[in-house]
Amino acid sequence: MVNALSVDVEDWFQVGAFERTIDRRDWDGLECRVERNVDAVLGLFAEGGVKATFFSLGWVAERFPAAIRRIVEAGHELASHGYDHQRVFTFTPDQFRADLRKARDLLEQAGGVAVSGYRAPSFSIDARTPWAHEILAEEGYAYSSSVVPVVHDHYGWPEAPRFAFHPVRGSDLVELPVTTARLAGRTLAAGGGGFFRLLPYGFSRWAVRQVNGRDRRPAIIYFHPWEIDTGQPRVAGAPLRSRIRHYTNIGVMAPKLRRLIRDFRWERIDRLVAGQKEAAPCWPTP
Repeated sequence: MVNALSVDVEDWFQVGAFERTIDRRDWDGLECRVERNVDAVLGLFAEGGVKATFFSLGWVAERFPAAIRRIVEAGHELASHGYDHQRVFTFTPDQFRADLRKARDLLEQAGGVAVSGYRAPSFSIDARTPWAHEILAEEGYAYSSSVVPVVHDHYGWPEAPRFAFHPVRGSDLVELPVTTARLAGRTLAAGGGGFFRLLPYGFSRWAVRQVNGRDRRPAIIYFHPWEIDTGQPRVAGAPLRSRIRHYTNIGVMAPKLRRLIRDFRWERIDRLVAGQKEAAPCWPTP
């Protein structure tokens, strides 16, 4: 089974955990580390011989176009993570469309390739935004990977299917939720990020094996470049819970990723989309 590996390209100060602590207006005055971290991720992937999908902010492409070009030149997929990490449910439909277009234009200018994939910042497409998938379809996106079918304090659409579905009737757009696992009748987040960092590696290995073996589906795993950056600044004024989530086990992230790359087969998301579309149901149903 070939799985999908993905990277959400944002800097340490752009994460949802710090959105109430660090003002967007201050971003340009902070130490940007995203370019060096992207290069570190590219090196890790080259070492493991894998290709992946990089969901990048338009804000990053605007300031570091050379990093975006290096992603494309290395053979990885370039996809959109929106412009500046604003959650979808904070937008009106028109504002969301404008954000999509702005980010895509910057990414395509920097990378020199068409962008057909999208991941909402903080997986913020949910029951509050029934119009978001319709706009993605109208804007010509082939797929979205923006839904996590779990209960979580920052995101989640627990009623959504665990695997690929068509969110817009009559459209080829497919939604590819990040990986979850089932245990004791509960659906557990197992798609990467903080869960991959904080929990023992054996949990993630078990989850991917469950999805591949029992469900016969590819896993979709993600992480962020800042998660392998042990030298990033510490945000002292952030809530304790946010600091624990952000900084715990950063020093072990790279070795764990090497194990994950070694233990399973990985590919770009766009190269798995066609195989997922045929069996994908329409949801929600009328």
